Amino acid sequence: MKKDIHPKDYRLVVFKDMSNDYSFISKSTVKTKETIVFDDGIQYPLIKLEISHTSHPFYTGKMKLVDTAGRVDKFKSRYQKHLDQKAGK
Repeated sequence: MKKDIHPKDYRLVVFKDMSNDYSFISKSTVKTKETIVFDDGIQYPLIKLEISHTSHPFYTGKMKLVDTAGRVDKFKSRYQKHLDQKAGK
């Protein structure tokens, strides 16, 4: 196994799911300029997430689509064109 390929600067970071305001602390090396004061009163670096296990349909069992930058609409319009072509034949 190669030596010295893993980063050494792990620190506690708050990850926040922006779709439902769920936050959790984990160790990470990711760089960020934003910080947040967590429930324990200590200030941590903040990483914003679009989706986490509390909002992902696989874990929640609910079909809730999180549309980021119109991706869902683009997919639906592309798929609709396919269905229209198939029905026209």
